[in-house]
Amino acid sequence: MRYDSITEAIGNTPLVRIDPEVHGLRNLDLYAKLELLNPFGSVKDRAAWNMARPHLASAAAHGSQVVELSSGNTAKALAVLAGMHGLTFKSVTNRMRVPEIKDLLLLLGAEIEELPGQSECLDPTATSDPLTLFHRTLSEPGGAYLHTDQYFNPRNTEAHLTGTGPEIVKDLGGRAPDWFIACVGTAGSSTGVARVLRENDPSVRVVGLVAAKSDFVPGIRTIDEAHEVGLFDPGTYDTIEAVTSDEAIEGMLTLNRRCGILAGPTGGAAYFGAVRQLRSVDEELTERQSAVFIVCDRVESYLSYVRQRRPDLFGRPRRQNSPADLSEAEIRTAPAVDVAEAQAWIATGRPLVVDLRSSFAYAALHIDGSVNIVDELFEELLRGGLPFSRNRPVLLVCPVGEKSARYAALLTRMGHPDVRSLTGGVIAWRDAGAPLVRD
Repeated sequence: MRYDSITEAIGNTPLVRIDPEVHGLRNLDLYAKLELLNPFGSVKDRAAWNMARPHLASAAAHGSQVVELSSGNTAKALAVLAGMHGLTFKSVTNRMRVPEIKDLLLLLGAEIEELPGQSECLDPTATSDPLTLFHRTLSEPGGAYLHTDQYFNPRNTEAHLTGTGPEIVKDLGGRAPDWFIACVGTAGSSTGVARVLRENDPSVRVVGLVAAKSDFVPGIRTIDEAHEVGLFDPGTYDTIEAVTSDEAIEGMLTLNRRCGILAGPTGGAAYFGAVRQLRSVDEELTERQSAVFIVCDRVESYLSYVRQRRPDLFGRPRRQNSPADLSEAEIRTAPAVDVAEAQAWIATGRPLVVDLRSSFAYAALHIDGSVNIVDELFEELLRGGLPFSRNRPVLLVCPVGEKSARYAALLTRMGHPDVRSLTGGVIAWRDAGAPLVRD
């Protein structure tokens, strides 16, 4: 197969049937759409090319810089496309959480700008957030940048209306699957594919998968974060379910080891969520059905992510004192205080206030006197036991109070007598008009 440009190799990825001996479903055929085989390694190749293509010639003529608010696969694809057209690329993000992706972007010649932001995702309603202000600046007409704007650009969705969706229908013999299971990131692929499948068969059931609250699965947003994305429409999905990082890794290992598909944790989450959802209906089916999920990218970029959460896979001891081991009941009953109670407690009890957000978010705005321990580092500290004296009360703070609740529950389990989570996090503190300082 001959091409004149690598961009011609984007799309037309295989649809592979998963062996029923692996997934155990008796009345369902489960297929994986292998977007990891796109030339730059992910499903985002389609959107990046579709968003950038109409503007690259003009950008090259004016010497513009390609810019995107991305710390993952969209940035990687755009860095390649920019370089191919003699342009530079800048990735703007609040937090570059996967080291391998950061190193690869630098290798591709990308510039990375980590802006201080109050939360780790773009929130258009946070009018004072530096990340939001930067996004608005990029979106102004006549600027010096080619801003692809993946969170709001309809061409993100269109890439799957004209490519991914029709390919699935074609490969299934001209009919849509009965089920489509999709991870929700920018929502471009899930929205575009779902629209095509339902045009072919309105009875297609669409399951959206989000990351469990306060958890991190690369490429997937929590339900709260998803609502901040301009392309996200909850009406696209018949149901929306959460997947944890541990479940994503388990699904990834099944695809890697049993299916020969070198999927990353996003694809693992899609597989795990698909089997979990379909297992609940499998026995009730009276005729055979089909289901499709997307394998977004490859495993190699996430080895550090997996190693941190499953060191046993690399011959190291299993982690101890992890928030992933908590029950929902423990998290729900974790000690917590609202903003007014926290202010009174800080004034009288002088707790140690620990801000779990990224250093950039902390630098933007934080509670006066608080200390910054990024959540990943905080989890590492807990593996060695309680990091604080039992005599020192502790107030934990995160963006919206979800991660802090988990860690408050974990510290309580570990025996700390007086640890509390700030309900609603820094956002609630800000909205209440409580004082914040910046570095």
